[in-house]
Amino acid sequence: MWLENKRIVVVGGTTGMGLSAALAFVQEGAQVVVVGRNPDSCAAAEKQLDGNGLAMSGDASDPQTAPKAIALCQQIFGGFDGLYHVAGGSGRRFGDGPLHELTLDGWHYTVNLNLTSLMLSNQAAVRAFRAQQSGGTILNMGSVLGSHPSPVHFGTHAYAAMKSGVIGFTRSVAAYYANDNIRVNVLAPALVETPMAQRAATDDTILAFTKTKQPLDGGRIGQPDDLDGAAIYFMSDQSRFTTGQVLTVDGGWSVSEGQL
Repeated sequence: MWLENKRIVVVGGTTGMGLSAALAFVQEGAQVVVVGRNPDSCAAAEKQLDGNGLAMSGDASDPQTAPKAIALCQQIFGGFDGLYHVAGGSGRRFGDGPLHELTLDGWHYTVNLNLTSLMLSNQAAVRAFRAQQSGGTILNMGSVLGSHPSPVHFGTHAYAAMKSGVIGFTRSVAAYYANDNIRVNVLAPALVETPMAQRAATDDTILAFTKTKQPLDGGRIGQPDDLDGAAIYFMSDQSRFTTGQVLTVDGGWSVSEGQL
């Protein structure tokens, strides 16, 4: 029970990687509050948590959402020990893409979705940890595209910039708050089968590319639970001496050239 008595907030925790992690946290003894934008997804997630967690509907880019979720965690479960920020996604539909096609609306949408929301949740968590004088742990969702881009199939340059920004932001915050015993780290996956990844997960050409780019375990697309073990580690006291680090869970993406 790596997370026994831990109280954790998962922002973006009602579907995909966030929900998978929240369920794994509960199995390891934690109590969780999960946050998502869709009320139906919230209801379904809370049912799966089976009495060990609560779901709250809210937009991660709203400055009130993370403080409300943390306050709920403190009120219902008696404290707050960790934040896992998973919320984010592609801005492709709104104008993200290669630089020569990138629109200003696409840029702003992608910044808000992926970096502003993360800043707000991290800020709320740091403020809560300092008020509790307890220390705590924050895990931020990055992407392999923030450090190992692909010129084919994954050319969303605003998204890549935001995920690179997550690394710089996390390391800077980790350095500043280390004296408060607040740990801040990044988990960076490659292509994982989630609602966000349906464009790639249903395209035979992209899947063929992925097979060579993520060669582990037969060259498959990642699954949400592939990241759960790493997330449990960062949420647990086993990571008590780890901060400012990036763990890339990518099936070999960052060490494989792939075939165009």
